[in-house]
Amino acid sequence: MHKFESVSDMRTAAAAARQERKTIALVSTSGALHAGHAALIAVAKGRAKWVVVSIFPNPLAFDPRENFSAYPRSPDADLRLCEDLGVDAVFQPTTEDFYPKGYATFLVEEAVSKPLCGVSRPTHFRGVATGTVKLLNIIQPDVMVMGQRDAQQAAVMRKVIQDLSFGTEVVLAPTVRDAEGLAISVRNRDLTAGQKQEALSIPAALQRAKEMVAQGVRSPDRIIAEATHLLGERRRIRVIYVSMVDPNTMEPMREVVPGRTLLAIAVWVDEFRLIDSAIL
Repeated sequence: MHKFESVSDMRTAAAAARQERKTIALVSTSGALHAGHAALIAVAKGRAKWVVVSIFPNPLAFDPRENFSAYPRSPDADLRLCEDLGVDAVFQPTTEDFYPKGYATFLVEEAVSKPLCGVSRPTHFRGVATGTVKLLNIIQPDVMVMGQRDAQQAAVMRKVIQDLSFGTEVVLAPTVRDAEGLAISVRNRDLTAGQKQEALSIPAALQRAKEMVAQGVRSPDRIIAEATHLLGERRRIRVIYVSMVDPNTMEPMREVVPGRTLLAIAVWVDEFRLIDSAIL
């Protein structure tokens, strides 16, 4: 496994891989890798000959009110995991190299990024899109693998890639869940036992929505009301949104279309912000 810390070295290595006619897959991460990332890497290995994992906590993706310095970091463990999983290259740039002094160019997607998380985190997707497009320019992957839990982020990047005529395909991998059904994320490791018990209402709400659709319910209002009720029964949970949307545009659905309707949930569990989603 090769590790690259500079933009120029990563660009040169990716160009060499393309010269050798290798298909390239990118898994973009903020570090603190876990089982969810491992699943993305597995999908990437099945889709390409040369897999690159970027490990970069992107400061632009954090709202000014969020504590970027407190974001979990485990660079040595991340590298060991990537090596164990057979990753070909890790791109681990410094902030100073990725966003050099005087950096002043940002990318804003004006439609898909506006609802849901775009309301409560208004600068988040600008940072995500800017950082990810830089990665696409540097690495030029054939495939970028993202997780279903981050459904809006994936939809934003699909739209950016389409609008800017990149040649990268976005592949969405299923959400990895723990034994009790909670979507695995960086934040989950810090939950207390009590907080986790409360958070389990999130997958329970998604499951109840799936059951209602299987029983023939097609009214978004009914399903959203039921999911919101289940979440509201938990003392520590504050609902940010429960929305039923088109998975590509993030626009509200007037009627559930099985297989083409996304139920997206975001909540606070005390000080922890958790998101999850499922195709109904």
